[in-house]
Amino acid sequence: MKRLLQLLFGPHANKTTAGELAKKFGLELKGDPKTVVGGVAPIADAKPGQLAFYSTERNHVVFKILPIEVLKNTKASVILLQPEQINDAPDGATLLITDSPRSNIIKIIGEIYREKPRFGVSYFAHVARGVFFRKKSTVYIGQFATVERGAVLEPGVKIYPGAFIGRNVVLGANTVVCSGAHIENATIGSECVINANAVIGKDGFGFTRQNGHNVFIPHAGRVILNNNVWIGANTCIDRGLMADTVIGEDTKIDNLCQVGHGVVIGKECFFASGCGLAGGAVIGDYVMMGGQTGVANDIHIGDYAQIGAKSGVNRDVPARGRWMGYPAMPLRDFLRNNPWLHDKKKENQ
Repeated sequence: MKRLLQLLFGPHANKTTAGELAKKFGLELKGDPKTVVGGVAPIADAKPGQLAFYSTERNHVVFKILPIEVLKNTKASVILLQPEQINDAPDGATLLITDSPRSNIIKIIGEIYREKPRFGVSYFAHVARGVFFRKKSTVYIGQFATVERGAVLEPGVKIYPGAFIGRNVVLGANTVVCSGAHIENATIGSECVINANAVIGKDGFGFTRQNGHNVFIPHAGRVILNNNVWIGANTCIDRGLMADTVIGEDTKIDNLCQVGHGVVIGKECFFASGCGLAGGAVIGDYVMMGGQTGVANDIHIGDYAQIGAKSGVNRDVPARGRWMGYPAMPLRDFLRNNPWLHDKKKENQ
């Protein structure tokens, strides 16, 4: 019964062979090239028919190096490893050999669990007259999705069931819009991913006080997402008041984040879940923010800055600054003001 449930509801793996993976990704092969790979699993839990990897790379602080006994006792049929671990691999296993198992396992997972291509417009989708398709045969629009007049869909766009694409929205080539996402007043670049229930291009939280009342300020700007941007589930990105809200190429924004009107974010930034950027904030390139960080209106954060989780940024952060705390301050000052954390840092050095 457990096996049946996994087949029905577990992630679907595309079966391949060790030889095909070695050829596709330029890996050295030792063993039977016809060994079938039906999935990927952690090396300690892998079963026959699955691929696992073992690595002693230290290219990230969160990566743990497992005891060599885990490699010796694995049941995986195919093992991705470094040349120095070949003699510790169990007899009969087929080996894929590379200097960097961690980087190659990412490619292999993408290959094995790649979604099968989807094409066509569902009969139950609403696609208004005046939608412009660059190459309609390559586009997928799922059930009950809505695409309004004037939208432009480049080749390879995928719009999943229940998504909404408003008037004059542009979706770049191979961009994916997941179920429930809502996009208006926006130009989206190529290879972007908009995850479920994200809202892009709605009005920002712009009000003025007049005659004793809160009066809404109409918005005229747009949202511009450059290429390869990732927007997490339930994240909201407001359109600009007059100037556009802009997100740079290769930036990744986690779930449940808020980007206010007129915010400008540079390229290759990372924002963990729960970050909130108030209107007018300007974020440089390669900036990283921990979860639940808040940034006040019109703050400037320099290139390569790193902001710790749960920080409240109410003044400008210089380039390459490492800040943390509430209110945020340079990391050295934060640790000096928190002796317990300072002692912990010294223990880990």
